[in-house]
Amino acid sequence: MGYDIALIPGDGIGREVVPTAVPLLKEVALKHNFRIEWTNYDWGAQRYFDEGRMLPEDGLDDLAAHDAILLGAAGHPDIPDHLTLRELMLPIRKRFDQGVCKRPTILFNGVESPLRGYEGGEIEFVVFRENTEGEYADIGGREHQGQSNEVAIQSAVYTRSSTETIVRAAFEAADERGGTLTNVTKSNAQAYGMVFWDDIVAEVAQDYPRVEVERLLVDAASMDLIRRPHEFNVIVASNLFGDILTDIGGAISGSLGLAPSANINPTGEYPSMFEPVHGSAPDIAGRSIANPLATVLSGAMLFSHVGEEAAATTVRNLVADQLADGSAPRTPDLGGENGTLDVVADLRERLKNGTLD
Repeated sequence: MGYDIALIPGDGIGREVVPTAVPLLKEVALKHNFRIEWTNYDWGAQRYFDEGRMLPEDGLDDLAAHDAILLGAAGHPDIPDHLTLRELMLPIRKRFDQGVCKRPTILFNGVESPLRGYEGGEIEFVVFRENTEGEYADIGGREHQGQSNEVAIQSAVYTRSSTETIVRAAFEAADERGGTLTNVTKSNAQAYGMVFWDDIVAEVAQDYPRVEVERLLVDAASMDLIRRPHEFNVIVASNLFGDILTDIGGAISGSLGLAPSANINPTGEYPSMFEPVHGSAPDIAGRSIANPLATVLSGAMLFSHVGEEAAATTVRNLVADQLADGSAPRTPDLGGENGTLDVVADLRERLKNGTLD
């Protein structure tokens, strides 16, 4: 069995964590008797500077032939962030209908949360974020720019099909995990799109009688992720709110350097994309101190997606064992003094010497 995976290291620390993590993922695959063919795409900021676009005109056609995509990061201080998003990540998510964004948050043993009183394993939830429309829909414009009567319009778009897809995926996870699904909106202020979203949640809930539904406004949810993160199980939210809440999740679990994500095409018609949440981090790029574990854990999510669950479990166990080991190398975001290469070298040594289950 083999898989054809597209690699897009991208920008900043993406160009450090992806090449460092890939050898480990290769070795895990070989241990589990499957192989991966990696195709590297050197797309990102440098291409934008050289050619005026971050990916070639036919780039999405090239990606469509792959089984999955591993993305490192996108962004450069000299390119406005809205251009970065619209030039690379959003086209991939939208063209391949990657409407389900899954972002787990785990406080691992051995990692200190900035919240008092929490030990490893006591924070563990997953956010299902709608990923192709909502507040990130490219609907709107600006008129009379630079004049006193300038106006900007940005429209959020919610369709029944996409909203039901993400809501149903979240209910499936909550039903499997047991516990509560928290629906996060801002229905008191957004009486059309968000109330529509709430209506879809109420409809889908009828098919999952074992799942208890909690409703929170996004401001209350943000507060409660700080006050009572241990009570959350599955969260479902729109594109913008899911983005914000998962950054909070990364912070309270010790570091965004531990936060993986999956952008999933639920039908399997197109490739899904896996990426760390941390972004390109230009402030530390080029220093070889970026935490590679979010990329490694994104690789585990990729393995799960293609059906190689045993390999995914191996990767997660390697990371958990390393983080629980107080003598293991750590990058500065986790209070250590080691570099990117040191962390992955230790994981590879653990793979070589350890068990797979």
